[in-house]
Amino acid sequence: MKNKKKSIIKFSSAFKKTKIKNSLVSIFKKFPNKKFNYKQLAKILQISDSNIKKELISILYILKEDGFLIEFNTGSFSISKKNISISSTVISSNKSGVYVSLPKQKGVAVFIKRKNSLFALPGDSINVFYFKKKNSFSGIINSIIKRKKNQFVGYIDSSSSNYFLISDDKNVYFDIFLPKQNIKNSFLNKKVLVRVESWDPSYKNPVGKVIKVIGEKNDHNSNINSILLDFGFSLKFPEKVLNESSKIKFSISNSEIKKRRDIRNITTFTIDPKEAKDFDDALSIEKISNNLWEIGVHIADVSHYVKENSLLDYEAQDRGTSVYLVDRVIPMLPENISNDICSLNPNVDRLSFSLFFKIDKKGIIENYSISKTIINSNYRFNYEEAQEILNNKKGLFFKELSFLNNISKILRKNRLDNGSINFESNEISFLIDKKGNPTDVIFKKSIDTNHLIEEFMLLANKTVSKHISLNKEKNISCIYRNHDIPDIEKINILKNIIKKLNLSINTSNPNQLSLSINKLLYKIKNTQHQKLIETLILRSMAKAVYSTKNIGHYGLSFDYYSHFTSPIRRYPDLITHRILSNMIENKIFNTNINLEQICKHASEKEKQASTAERESIKYMQSKYLASKKGEIYEGIISGVTEWGLYVEIIKNKCEGLVKISSIKDDHYILDQKSLCIKGYHRKKTYTLGDKVKIKIINVNTQKKQVDFKLI
Repeated sequence: MKNKKKSIIKFSSAFKKTKIKNSLVSIFKKFPNKKFNYKQLAKILQISDSNIKKELISILYILKEDGFLIEFNTGSFSISKKNISISSTVISSNKSGVYVSLPKQKGVAVFIKRKNSLFALPGDSINVFYFKKKNSFSGIINSIIKRKKNQFVGYIDSSSSNYFLISDDKNVYFDIFLPKQNIKNSFLNKKVLVRVESWDPSYKNPVGKVIKVIGEKNDHNSNINSILLDFGFSLKFPEKVLNESSKIKFSISNSEIKKRRDIRNITTFTIDPKEAKDFDDALSIEKISNNLWEIGVHIADVSHYVKENSLLDYEAQDRGTSVYLVDRVIPMLPENISNDICSLNPNVDRLSFSLFFKIDKKGIIENYSISKTIINSNYRFNYEEAQEILNNKKGLFFKELSFLNNISKILRKNRLDNGSINFESNEISFLIDKKGNPTDVIFKKSIDTNHLIEEFMLLANKTVSKHISLNKEKNISCIYRNHDIPDIEKINILKNIIKKLNLSINTSNPNQLSLSINKLLYKIKNTQHQKLIETLILRSMAKAVYSTKNIGHYGLSFDYYSHFTSPIRRYPDLITHRILSNMIENKIFNTNINLEQICKHASEKEKQASTAERESIKYMQSKYLASKKGEIYEGIISGVTEWGLYVEIIKNKCEGLVKISSIKDDHYILDQKSLCIKGYHRKKTYTLGDKVKIKIINVNTQKKQVDFKLI
């Protein structure tokens, strides 16, 4: 038998430490039961240079210190038997390294030092060796299975003899090296998009290439576009998609009308924000008898125009959602579709997918039906306009609005009584001048007409979800909007903190918990502890996600819940329309579609869109406060960390950081359990929710950072 040739790795005297470390890790993994001394390892790796041998020895002891290796009396090393290799995901990062989740140990994370991270970033799928080290876990990333992103936005640092991208993304704990030969003068002092060409861990930095100049560093549009590109959203639709979209003409044939329920003669209207351009939904109302009305919830029939497997469909699936930034909307579908052909604009015929509820004055639903329809909206209300009619008790369609408002209040009360959690928050927007500069901050409170639309959309969504789910004989899959029960550890933290305030919650079962949370939210409204307790409740809640496996929606207290009412701006709604359409028309749904993969992608894109929106608000807040440097405000502590206090200004809801190093009267230490920082000597505390006075001392709009100082 011929001997197999060993794979040989040759080294030069300039060989990098990282490559030696990676090679050693590979050898010990390949032979987990063998012991090696440095001479044997040097021979395997064909290292003869004495200086490199010294490097090899020092790396062996570093791996021992990290817990990866154990040393025997003979001076030989073996891989630690406590090491466990798993596939996992990076959940967060800082300047020192990254944290990796342990799937089988809830709430436990492994810290990976920067030198052992392979430039991994949050969201990356990785293979990791981990081991217990005293009271914590440590580890080494063995390989990257899939990187979440390889394109980054930032500006080029040319302060040294080399060029580096300084990323806008705070999760990126390294700079990206840009070879000189690829740098043009037109790239400097600009926002640029860089693609990483090499992640070779033997270098100190990944190597990248500029693929797009976004614009001037201090230009408003450049900064907003930078946010979109950094989160993977395209600024424009591809030409092929626009060409396909332009070929879709609005026309409704007589044969199509005959297939649908015609309600063009029934009172119908939309209620939306003032600035809305696309109208997904409309309501109709018709009196059937003295005590019975038929309320129609009509949703734009996007699936009639956006056909499965078309270029439009693929583009919508990839985008997943429309993105709502502080000063613009990036639509999921081209504007001729979203703002015109599919939009339920007033005084024009439109195709819709409708639910009809026969309901009495007490809000009792006798029955419902689902059908495709043709509608003609009589009027386009905005929320404030419809609210004024209700307040004045007169005006266009007052009787219809009043009945719908009364029914929505009954639906809302029933939902809350059943355990739906009543979170209310003010929406922040800005008055912006022609140059993109914010001149004022505006807070939008929810009014009755907001709740009116919300309740009928919730009713439609849960009805559709249950309707599809209970049609078991057709064996049809459904996309659910799931919301899991709260994290019990975080709920216990909340319970212990509010106990000190003579408040309580009932944790005996999930339903009693949600009911007691509602009571708690009511009790703390407009009190000094409102910010603290609301923050703790929100932190304990799971994130809502899409899935084909139903677990119900805890926050809404619904057993069945899907998204159906916004197909213009959410891809899962479009899929739900297709599923429902196939049911009605007795067609077979395309079984080649991986619905669970669509769910995962849509959940991720929704998360990215939400983060992009928050980043755009932070950017606008920093621009707004830039002219107010030196001014003093009252604020509430909105976050407590080891590096300082985040404070939200009461007057304008803008947030900034009080660095812990700037508080000079004592040495302050984070007390995570009590959500405060505490002075080591004087024992003074600053706790989440405390009211403080601050002075604005520095604003960096590029980094979206505002620095405060306590007064």
